[in-house]
Amino acid sequence: MKALRIHAGPRARQHIAEHGLQPSDVGVIPAAAGGPKGLILGPLDRYIFGQWLPRSTQPVHLVGASIGAWRMATACLDQAVAAFERLEHDYIHQQYEIPPGKKRPSAAHVSERFGHNLQAFYGGRVDEVLSHPRFRLHIVTSRGRHMLRREHGLATPLGYLGAFVTNTMHRKAMGAWLERVVFSSPSLPSEIAGCAALPFATTDYRTRQVALDASNFMPALQASCSIPFVLQAVHDIPGAPRGAYWDGGITDYHMHLAYRTASDAKDAINVIAKGAIKTEATGQFDPKTVTAAPPPAPGGLVLYPHFQHRVVPGWLDKGLKWRHKATPALDSMVVLSPNPDWVRSLPNAKLPDRNDFMHYGTDSAARAKAWLTATRASQQLVDEWAQWLERPDLESVHAL
Repeated sequence: MKALRIHAGPRARQHIAEHGLQPSDVGVIPAAAGGPKGLILGPLDRYIFGQWLPRSTQPVHLVGASIGAWRMATACLDQAVAAFERLEHDYIHQQYEIPPGKKRPSAAHVSERFGHNLQAFYGGRVDEVLSHPRFRLHIVTSRGRHMLRREHGLATPLGYLGAFVTNTMHRKAMGAWLERVVFSSPSLPSEIAGCAALPFATTDYRTRQVALDASNFMPALQASCSIPFVLQAVHDIPGAPRGAYWDGGITDYHMHLAYRTASDAKDAINVIAKGAIKTEATGQFDPKTVTAAPPPAPGGLVLYPHFQHRVVPGWLDKGLKWRHKATPALDSMVVLSPNPDWVRSLPNAKLPDRNDFMHYGTDSAARAKAWLTATRASQQLVDEWAQWLERPDLESVHAL
């Protein structure tokens, strides 16, 4: 394979060796933050949700932050392939007004424009997302605590400085500044009342869960995409604890989570029934009582289309190379990612990224052309994976 690389944890590799990879094997699909980098996964998204997964019937949990949350919410729409095509078009052709003498648009302007784009994209269609018969959506956000409870010109930069320093010492300690808040789809009939059980354990980091509904879908999705200082925080989301909510990638950049698959749902429900949920009214988890995830059942895999094979825990961990290694949490994961050598064949010898907004400036047509070239080239990822699925070759599967 020239464009695609497949990496897998030990349990996933064993399953592939014995059974290959079938759509019925997948219980969870994560989707990373990363802005325009996620565009490279568009053809894979359309193939997975348009052709491959429809060959199976099991429930699948979709977990995303930032553009990953937008992608996974799109997967829950009727006629998902057309919706993914529109997402790609809208994202590539987004434009913002840059004030005279400035290098970038204001956070207020970007937030306003982005909110309008979400309304145009999902307006009148939220029920399609929430009532999908198979997919349970989990939108990851980061809620500020203490100095970061409200967005403020002085307190917010100081709060993020504190979070950066604290995270360098210990990732879990960053929970003093920011907590993970997950907005989850309504539960299936087989689950407890409220929202769908999380498909991952939360002992790694301070976590709350909130039921996703028509009143908080838009603000939760916008919050998950609200990069600090690039967009404004979203405050006081309906049904959730009061406060400022930012990009879910801050706490969970690449969804490095202790996954449990759909086949573990019964175990997860038993955990919750023993007291993990404090109030049915809010559907929030008490982070002190949620227990570790049980090991996935045979065949319960996490399929992860990603723009790189390393699964970095949080956005502030990007420079902390010792946190980029695989852990037992990823034992059942299969990662599909582009070959770095192939990436160098793309425009500017890299994936699309947020720096392109600065690089191309007001020449949005040139930026769109480069991004379109990259997304069209990424069809090769699909072609190679489809060929591999027909005849799975374990020698082509690298250790995660």
